[in-house]
Amino acid sequence: MTLYLLALLIGVIAGLRAMTAPAAVAWAARLGWLPLVGFPLAWLGGWIAVGVFSVLALLELVADQHPKTPSRKVPHQFGTRILTGAFSGAALMMPSGHWVRGAIIGAVGAVIGTLGGAEVRGRLAAKFGKDAPAALIEDAIAVGGALLIVALAR
Repeated sequence: MTLYLLALLIGVIAGLRAMTAPAAVAWAARLGWLPLVGFPLAWLGGWIAVGVFSVLALLELVADQHPKTPSRKVPHQFGTRILTGAFSGAALMMPSGHWVRGAIIGAVGAVIGTLGGAEVRGRLAAKFGKDAPAALIEDAIAVGGALLIVALAR
C-alpha cells in the first residue's frame, strides 16, 4: 500500500515540476535505492539518463521563473506532466511487478499535482503580490518532496 502512495506522490511531483520526478527516479536507480537491474527500465540508472534528466530538471526550474513560460495547464505542458508522472510511477513500482498500476497511479498524481499546484501557487502569488516567491516555494517542495519519496521507496 505504501508503494501505491509513493507512486501517487511522485506523480504529484511531476505535476509540480515535470522533469523533477524522472530526475529523482533516475538518481534513485543510480544510487541503488530503486533496484531496476534486470528490468526494462534498468537504463534509468545509467549516467546518461541521470545526466539528461538532471539537466532537464534544472532547466525547468530556471525556465519556470521566466514570465513568458506557458501555464502548466496548456495541453502540451499538461500532457508532459501526465507522461512523466506515469513514467516515474511505473519506474517506482517496476521491481514489485506492478508497473502498469504505477503508471496509472502516477498519471493520476500528475493531474492532481498540476491542477492543485497551479491553484496553490496562484493563491500564494496573490498573497505575496508577485509570483517569484511562490515559484521558489513550489520548487523547494518539488525537489525536497521528490528526494523524500525516492528515499522512502527503497
